[in-house]
This record gives sequence, C-alpha cells and structure tokens, in this order.
Amino acid sequence: MIGYVTVGTNDLGVAARFYDAIAAEMGVGRMMEFDNFIAWGTPGGAAGIAATKPFDGNAASVGNGVMVAFEAKDQAQVDRLYTIALAHGGTDEGPPGPRGDSGFYAGYFRDPDGNKLNAFVMG
Repeated sequence: MIGYVTVGTNDLGVAARFYDAIAAEMGVGRMMEFDNFIAWGTPGGAAGIAATKPFDGNAASVGNGVMVAFEAKDQAQVDRLYTIALAHGGTDEGPPGPRGDSGFYAGYFRDPDGNKLNAFVMG
C-alpha cells in the first residue's frame, strides 16, 4: 500500500550521500530524481524512501514521534546499516540489539537532518 515515505531536508546533497549509502546496502538505487527531490527504491517493489526540500520554501523539520523503519535481511545487515548511517553523518538513537522477547532486533539512528530511522529484522 505505501509506495514511498518522504522526509524533509535542508541540504539535498548531504541527504543524497546519506541515503545513497543506505540504499546501496539494501540493494536498491535512485528510482526518481528531480531538482529538489530524490527517491530510492525499486519501482513496483517494496516501499521506498525519498528526501525533498519542502515545496513551500520553509525549512525542513522533523516530526516528533515520526520514524521510518528499514526492513533488513538479517541482524548483520541491521548492524551494517547502523554503522553506514553513523559514517555518513547520522547520529545514534540506540545501538543495534534485541528489543523485547519476540525476536525483534533493531538499531536506531537519525539522518543528517534529524529524521529518526531504524533498521530492523523480526524473528
């Protein structure tokens, strides 16, 4: 049902480097690109993510309580995505590890604009 999720950015070049690295680890690339907008994913595939400068011209800001989650293949990929995020200007919001008793494993981070993200795997 969800085609892609969009996060705001104040510096599309910085956001592009961050999400290019995340997308490469997940085996996808850019699927749409315009002057102030880039989307990563596979057309017709799973949901993608996009970064854009706000259309209204105001500064981008993060939503409190909003988070985008990337579904990883396994725990090793969760670890790699977390490391890639921090190496490309992201900040820590909780290192990779198990959460609860249901087999949920996740690492939490923010992109260079402060948007909260995580990488996770179930079971």
